[in-house]
Amino acid sequence: MTLATHFSYKAGPRIREITITPIAIVDPPLLNAAGLHAPYALRTIVELVTDDGISGISEIPGNSDIDAALEASKPLLIGRDVFQLNEIRQVLVDHFGKDTAAQRGDAPWDQRKMVHIFSAIEVACLDIIGKVMGRPVVDILGGKRRDRVPFAAYLFYKYEGAGGKLAFDTDPNAVGWAAARQASALNPAEIVAQAKAMCAEFGFQSIKLKGGVFEPRQEVDAMFALYEAFGPDVPLRIDPNALWKVETAIQYGREMEPILEYLEDPVRGQAAMAQVRKALKTPLATNMCTTSFEDIPNSIAIGSEDIILSDHHFWGGLRASMTLSGICETFGRGLSMHSNSHLGISLAAMVHLGAALPQVPYALDTHYPWQSDEVITAGRFQFEEGAVLVPQEPGLGVELDRDALARLHQNYRECGLKKRDDEPEMQKKQPGWKFQAVRW
Repeated sequence: MTLATHFSYKAGPRIREITITPIAIVDPPLLNAAGLHAPYALRTIVELVTDDGISGISEIPGNSDIDAALEASKPLLIGRDVFQLNEIRQVLVDHFGKDTAAQRGDAPWDQRKMVHIFSAIEVACLDIIGKVMGRPVVDILGGKRRDRVPFAAYLFYKYEGAGGKLAFDTDPNAVGWAAARQASALNPAEIVAQAKAMCAEFGFQSIKLKGGVFEPRQEVDAMFALYEAFGPDVPLRIDPNALWKVETAIQYGREMEPILEYLEDPVRGQAAMAQVRKALKTPLATNMCTTSFEDIPNSIAIGSEDIILSDHHFWGGLRASMTLSGICETFGRGLSMHSNSHLGISLAAMVHLGAALPQVPYALDTHYPWQSDEVITAGRFQFEEGAVLVPQEPGLGVELDRDALARLHQNYRECGLKKRDDEPEMQKKQPGWKFQAVRW
């Protein structure tokens, strides 16, 4: 008996239903280069159901235009074999076209359409494939390199407020991190207090500050205050979101050389990043100047960064992120992970990817401590010493809490937000405030 006669080809399950549910989750008033977070952050939950009743889920940043595109993709995808991801991607590209670098936009978050659509479909398909095979997604990505994936404390300047219906008000009954999460953080001392509360709750062993909010002197002082509070054994990083001029980045970058693990996106664009990189000893990281595969040749040619901060939502899925890992290894780039306000479905996907990567030299970013809502049945993920255990169940290892999904969808219907825009919210505190691509 030959192999050909012993084994016969079996088609995979086919997509029967696609459900797209926009949700709104409570978000505190966090400051960043583009303004101020609204009381709710938007996410979209995508569920695929196969012809034999297997469900796969994913989560992407919420945007009504992308939601509409996902709805338009349904006729293209219904009936497709979930294992045929190359075919699925090609069908979507043929319909929507490829994203361009310009479509990413100047804001700190990515605004491209095709990468969001395909990452949503791919992750849900991988969830199904894992369930069919009885294996976790990390095994489909090549296998587990580590049992726990480390994350960093992600600090923000912020106004006092709990977000959601409380907006700028606070819950007087909150304790621990829930209380610290709603406290103001507008100066170095308050940033240190925030860091201590977050690290006490989650055990983080690396710290990142989202900068680009105040003039650089104050933010650099905050970094030195963190260094004084936590000592030399806790890696520190700062992200001004490309708002500094080249000379500003070089001046303050040199001052921070003794205390920084890396400096993220101090300036805008690959050419400016390359200038700063030549002037500093500190490694430069980016999720703004090198954000797609077509950006990489010029990045290598001019030396614009040392570390690429991947995001499977923005790089076209989990498998594309594994491809990026290989490119980074080939060209001597470090690889870590960017984050946006998210819930447990995205965190699960990040953890599976983080466990499959050949190397994780830097703790990954996550906004998860800033979120209080959840949409999975097991409740919120637990962090141990700043790390998350890799789920061992088939697929992503998480399931939809349908009651929570309905409640968070109602939040979306009531809040009136359709896409992220931090400028109007900032104008509530600073009338007339406008986003500037380069500020200092």
